[in-house]
Amino acid sequence: MSSSLVFGKHLARRTFLRGVGATVALPMLDAMAPAFAAAPRPARRLGVVYVPNGMNMLEWRPKSVGAGFELSPTLAPLAPFRDRLLVLTGLANAEADPRPGEGLGDHSRAQAVFLTGVHPRKTEGSDLRAGVSADQIIARELGRETELASLELGLEAVDLVGGCEDGYACAYSGALAWRSDTMPLPVQAQPRAVFERLFGASDSTDRASRLSRADMERSILDLVSAQLTALQRRLGPGDRNRVTEYFESIRDIERRIQRAEEQSGRGDFPELSQPGGVPESFEEYAKLMFDLNVLAFQTDLTRVSTFLMGREKSGRTYAEIGVPDPHHPISHHQNRPEMLEREAKINAFHMRLFAHFIQKLSATPDGDGSLLDHSLIVHGAGMSNSDIHLHHDLPMLLVGGGAGHVKGNRHLAFDETPLANLWLSLIEKMGLPIERFGDSSGRIELLADL
Repeated sequence: MSSSLVFGKHLARRTFLRGVGATVALPMLDAMAPAFAAAPRPARRLGVVYVPNGMNMLEWRPKSVGAGFELSPTLAPLAPFRDRLLVLTGLANAEADPRPGEGLGDHSRAQAVFLTGVHPRKTEGSDLRAGVSADQIIARELGRETELASLELGLEAVDLVGGCEDGYACAYSGALAWRSDTMPLPVQAQPRAVFERLFGASDSTDRASRLSRADMERSILDLVSAQLTALQRRLGPGDRNRVTEYFESIRDIERRIQRAEEQSGRGDFPELSQPGGVPESFEEYAKLMFDLNVLAFQTDLTRVSTFLMGREKSGRTYAEIGVPDPHHPISHHQNRPEMLEREAKINAFHMRLFAHFIQKLSATPDGDGSLLDHSLIVHGAGMSNSDIHLHHDLPMLLVGGGAGHVKGNRHLAFDETPLANLWLSLIEKMGLPIERFGDSSGRIELLADL
């Protein structure tokens, strides 16, 4: 049992319940602030959600600019959060444009440049080169106060070796975050692996390891039940309710992972291979991964995350929304109405799933507000019209309060402004002084004055 549960007059900010093979961090509670002490400064968080294959801009772009703009059909799911929403148009990913002699490979360049602002080296080998991504610059600082510097999630895992597109290595479209200019960070797409990374269970599936953690069906919370009972006795009514809701969320996610594993056939897992626990429904899968992202923020295990809805050139089909065709061919619509309609359906579906993430953040208490109040969540794509591989006038959203640093309900239109200007401004919003980032040409002053 943590000593802070026994000797302290209040709970330490970083309090854990520990069992054999399990470590469960607690969310921020009133009991973690000493009596009469000033309220702690809210933690700032950054989340980045990337969607592949561009966008049907006719359905995405709002018709008016400024405050109180009318939401477009694609953005309609975000209506409940419009007071926390900034729509950004006119931002450019110019470093993704081909240089003389490079030819094709626009999808790989779009994804590699999105968070780095650096033109990637064209190679299928190990001599990768791009740039440190904005999330990792922030993670270096905010990660000093968390267990995990950052979390890289995705719904489509790709090996980071070999070639994938027109002379570009798979790493360029298989990753979103770059720790250094030569080190892309792999995306974790298996819910079970993410869950056990957050809560400390064994990541091995060999029989002995599984049995040593008791039964696979046993909740991870059972392993810390005695400490949980002791903790609840010490908390006030508000904190008890908050802890109860938090642990119910953990149990719910466990059940969903276990149900997915049962649906795919339990059998004997290959040794050294993590059971995926991926639901058959893409909607259930995406919501499960977003909920894990919320838990990671709620427990302050990390304050920085990236989320890859799909890799560039993704061929995922969406029969559950009436689009059985692969996504990438649809994105090359050639302005055919039926193809544009299918693309818009996919875009709207992705936005509904993103809205689920925002709703969960909004409903999760954090200090004197919610996780959404204290977060900046970016949603965007590395292309606008992917039929012509356009890396300019990108569809970008910024959602959240950023601990009081951003005001929403506005559509801000820019004129061929580097996307890197946004990352430069957000890095500064996180309290990190920086002069230049990627191909930035300056700061976005409309954000800086908020």
